[in-house]
Amino acid sequence: MISAQAWADAQRLWDFQQMGHHPRPCSVAIGLGSHDLGVADATADLYHRGMMPLIVFTGATSRTTRDRMPRGEAEHYRERAMELGVPGDAILVEPRARNTGENIRFSRTLLDDYGVVVSSVLLVSKPYEERRAYATARKLWPEAKWVSASTPMTLADYVDSIGDARLVIDMLAGSQQRLMIYPKHGFMIEQHIPDDVAAAYERLRDAGFTSRLVTDTAERQ
Repeated sequence: MISAQAWADAQRLWDFQQMGHHPRPCSVAIGLGSHDLGVADATADLYHRGMMPLIVFTGATSRTTRDRMPRGEAEHYRERAMELGVPGDAILVEPRARNTGENIRFSRTLLDDYGVVVSSVLLVSKPYEERRAYATARKLWPEAKWVSASTPMTLADYVDSIGDARLVIDMLAGSQQRLMIYPKHGFMIEQHIPDDVAAAYERLRDAGFTSRLVTDTAERQ
């Protein structure tokens, strides 16, 4: 049973993760692999709206996706986007990345290999990881202009689409924790964390929404 306080705290983290960027035409889109095919759907929609001429889908597999996406997250995303009418020659696949930092670094290398000149990137992620992905991309590829995008939806609708409320709240807590501790390790840019957001994260952590957190040692550093 998830308490009313936990839902309120999850909503606060969800709202904070939203960057509020308006999609605009960019050199390329990078769709970040995950368990959620909605990222591929959102990327395909942006392509059909003329927001970019080229897509990179990036991602290997994880404990969450190895059974559902045995050919790799990026490959399953490519197949989904093509089902939605994106031509295959508009998609590049980066199949090795296993975390957000690798998503960005490996995608940049792939685009360099293809001779693609990149000045701006539409960064497409799950709704609850917009800010985390943006902060990572800004750190690792500061020369590019980054525009965050995801499927527009409410927390309640997202939970319904995934079918596992606890998993979603665990992942929200994990994303927020990384925003708070990763800058000091050089993994992403520093961002101001409002006091009420930090408090919401701490209550969720203390209530046991911890399956996607990194070690306590890292949090205390």
